Amino acid sequence: MTEGEAHDPVIRSRERIRMLACTGRRCGYSCFLTALAAFVINYYSGSSSFWISFTVALLIIGSLILAPSIIFGYAVNAAEREEQGLPHGH
Repeated sequence: MTEGEAHDPVIRSRERIRMLACTGRRCGYSCFLTALAAFVINYYSGSSSFWISFTVALLIIGSLILAPSIIFGYAVNAAEREEQGLPHGH
């Protein structure tokens, strides 16, 4: 990033959105991994309503976090490609 780009509010905003999207993807995939672990624990320890509720809650939370994160990540990448004059890819 050059000196002029460091003060550009659009680029700063884009980088902030990229960081948030990356953090959201990590958090969403972590929820899915934890839901998988909770499912395996529930499977081998017998059916417990706590583990079932915990697994479903993690899947819902992970989906609510992951979907917008993926969309915003693609949007940031598309904006950079557009700015560089590269083809759109679709």
